[in-house]
Amino acid sequence: MKILLAIDDSKFSEAAAQAVVAQARRAETEVRVLHVIEPPTILVAREMGAYASAMEAEWQKHRKQAEELVANTAKILREAGLKASTAVEQGDPKSRIIDLAAEWPADLIVLGSHGRKGLDRFLLGSVSEAVVRHAPCSVEIVRLRPGQ
Repeated sequence: MKILLAIDDSKFSEAAAQAVVAQARRAETEVRVLHVIEPPTILVAREMGAYASAMEAEWQKHRKQAEELVANTAKILREAGLKASTAVEQGDPKSRIIDLAAEWPADLIVLGSHGRKGLDRFLLGSVSEAVVRHAPCSVEIVRLRPGQ
């Protein structure tokens, strides 16, 4: 089985990783740990000098943090006896998760739910909801129990 574990740097993603460890059959499971970096909302041309340079440095810092995040999660999965690889993608998280699941191809997508409701959900969007609606495979949404 091929599982795409989509994570961010949150307790919801930690719960999703633990769910994969608890449920996966060791010998038969390959997990790809994915983090999607959203591009800056302001387009910055390289000709903008120092500002562009500062933006590029910040972008590289963000990418390095993402690579460390997926590497640490993959290490946890490997220590539990699973095969794990990593991917850091750039773009809209909803689209990249769905696209990578189709390209790889994944049998299951696992991700955590932030549990946003009402206006927050409308304004921020729901990655998990979009993935459930458009994924090319089964999707497991991991929720935290109240108080966690």
